[in-house]
Amino acid sequence: MNNGMRMTEQRALILKILRSTKSHPTADWIYQEARKEMPNISLGTVYRNLRVLAEAGAIMELDYGSGYSRYDGNPENHYHFQCQACGKMYDVDIELVHQLDELVEESLGAIIHEHRLEFYGICKDCQENNH
Repeated sequence: MNNGMRMTEQRALILKILRSTKSHPTADWIYQEARKEMPNISLGTVYRNLRVLAEAGAIMELDYGSGYSRYDGNPENHYHFQCQACGKMYDVDIELVHQLDELVEESLGAIIHEHRLEFYGICKDCQENNH
């Protein structure tokens, strides 16, 4: 995970914030949370450190072409579901990740480093609120 990355006070705070939520927040949300503990932190510092943490493999950047990324404190390969009504993003907790890698490797004779799979629909809360 480290890849020679120095763990600064700002990076440690951003990592702590990300690992304490399951909401897959935006950089702006992380910035607002970080300011509660470090009032002088800038939005640019948050963006820069998110990029460094993602490149080091400490966090996962979820970029779905929506104009902004969301961030996940869990860097392990896993799936996500995004509600098309409220926009919330959830982890999908299934054990197929490594099995799919192996199936594709066997099928193609390739080496898979990672893959991405997202699910979209309407979450349970939004379904219940519409009835």
